[in-house]
Amino acid sequence: MKVKLEAHRIPLMSSGIWQRGKEEEGVYGFLIEDIRKEVTRASKLKCCICKKTGASIGCVTPRCKRSYHFPCGLQRECIFQFTGNFASFCWNHRPVQIITSNNYRDSLPCTICLEFIEPIPTYSILRSPCCKNAWFHRDCLQVQAINAGVFFFRCTVCNNSDIFQKEMLRMGIHIPEKDASWELEENAYQELLQHYEHCDVRRCRCKEGRDYNVPDSKWEIKRCQCCGSRGTHLACSSLQSWEQNWECLECRGILYNSGDFQKAKKHTLPNTNVGITDCLLEESSPKLPRQSPGAQREDLLRQGSKFRRDISTLIIELGFQIKKKAKRLFIDKANIWNSALDGFRNQNFNPSYTIEIAYVNENDHFGKEQPGSKQEFLSLLMQQLENSPLFEGSLSKNLSLNSQALKENLYYEAGKMLAISLVHGGPSPGFFSKTLFNCLVYGPESTQPILDDVSDFDVAQIIIRINTAATVADLNSLINEYYNYLELIGCLRLITSLSDKYMLAKDILVYHVIKRVQAPFESFKQGLRTLGVLEKIQTYPEAFCNIFCHKPENLSTKILSDLFTVHTLSDVQALGFWNSYLQAVEDGKSTVTMEDILIFATGCSSIPPAGFIPTPSIECLHMDFPVGNKCNNCLALPITSTYKEFQENMDFAIKNTLRLEKEENSHFIGH
Repeated sequence: MKVKLEAHRIPLMSSGIWQRGKEEEGVYGFLIEDIRKEVTRASKLKCCICKKTGASIGCVTPRCKRSYHFPCGLQRECIFQFTGNFASFCWNHRPVQIITSNNYRDSLPCTICLEFIEPIPTYSILRSPCCKNAWFHRDCLQVQAINAGVFFFRCTVCNNSDIFQKEMLRMGIHIPEKDASWELEENAYQELLQHYEHCDVRRCRCKEGRDYNVPDSKWEIKRCQCCGSRGTHLACSSLQSWEQNWECLECRGILYNSGDFQKAKKHTLPNTNVGITDCLLEESSPKLPRQSPGAQREDLLRQGSKFRRDISTLIIELGFQIKKKAKRLFIDKANIWNSALDGFRNQNFNPSYTIEIAYVNENDHFGKEQPGSKQEFLSLLMQQLENSPLFEGSLSKNLSLNSQALKENLYYEAGKMLAISLVHGGPSPGFFSKTLFNCLVYGPESTQPILDDVSDFDVAQIIIRINTAATVADLNSLINEYYNYLELIGCLRLITSLSDKYMLAKDILVYHVIKRVQAPFESFKQGLRTLGVLEKIQTYPEAFCNIFCHKPENLSTKILSDLFTVHTLSDVQALGFWNSYLQAVEDGKSTVTMEDILIFATGCSSIPPAGFIPTPSIECLHMDFPVGNKCNNCLALPITSTYKEFQENMDFAIKNTLRLEKEENSHFIGH
């Protein structure tokens, strides 16, 4: 009687040999004389597959005369049972799984590798006997069995071992009598016995390094209370004692998204110029206020104890990194992009230095400089960025694939510009698609694009036609029509049912919107890390989503009235005319808009998330026309005898000033 063989004895599965000796005799109980007789017998048998001699294995089905080599049998999908008499079945007589009814219309995932398979029992596809919705690749099961061994090989869904192993042995899965491979590895779980001792905050302050750990001191490493796999020195996150809680950025993001935290109340920023130390750049526990030397700052820092933060507060916190040391940028208004690019790429430029703007004209041989408004420059730069070839789409934009821009590292520079603009008081971007924003926050692998993200008309039409295919024949016809394109982008797939069209359309979407621009995305993301902006976005996505994906609210009479402060001793009548003028503009009774007024006074068409610095103000002067001082955000109103004269002068000055500025900037040549 033949008995069980180990995996390395598979060549001894010949039909004419029996294990007559004890385990220690011959070759694992197979006597030498028996092996020689079997070799002689097999030398006379020809393999029905490769037609060569030595075919020692035969189908056990009565009257079946097929003989074959073991490798040939595997190739021809014969089944070898590694149990009992070690029976072998040819491809015509092999055991099959009987499924009474198939209610699965769509593909299902293999519960081991998670790739989708058609739920029909074949040689290469097997179903669990204990869980009717559990399907496997034969190869996946065999690898799992070899690694798990007889003691750990079981159904991946319900954990049954008896019924599951019996069926898998019947279907030719070899289950070795050994312990699991992970149990045999020496010190396989040794790291679980070790405490995590590494400081992971963005700026570690310990001079001895991130792995330095001294208990009962400020350099003791505190682990994340949620995951335990991240740590910080107490001093690096302003923790005063070990008992205080601390969460890493990843866990804070999860807790934030769970909605367990209430939105923080808005606070007025104290009017102070006192600097704040660099410790604010780190994200400490949300349950602890950071320590600060001034009482005025404590109120602002206390806002950091909530996850749902006001966007202006978040950007103001980022602004604490800006040093008093100034760096002057020379900007040609007719070529904003290249001027900014040259300035930001200068080796002496530091993103944390205060930015000063000097407007120059490249055609002016006398080299005259005019002081410029930083917020106006950033506003113009963001307009250039939005309309640049680096992005595609109409309103909600995604990254484009521009090989020249990639070669010149412009995607990195674009992310860097955007980060600098936000921290230094620039406007809301407002043009990102939700898909692009979600890729930045949650990662491309966790983001599903939509049809609106596709700006290429031809690609959009392909997706629409696939989604609206009415039959499998129509779907296959479309695949043949677009065969070259689908092959090029790696989206060709076997169509077995009409529902496959949705997966095909999804594959095309993911490729065109995400995979195609993977290199630009990674470069852009690295640029956005400047001054810690990306990390802040990932920690507070809800707050930043509003300024990245939505344009600012429309300006109104009340908003502008509240925005501009009035200097003392101003002309009362002129201020009355000013309020009436704002109402007339809002009602459409003027040739200018609310945005025109704001641009005229500040250079910005919207209010930056962190507000204006300095605060916009109004003064009244004895002159015929208004004057806008964009460097100081000051609007000088004319003093007139009648409102009609006031409105006419305001309309004329604002309209013509902005027209001349647009004509100046129209000389810009696309980069």
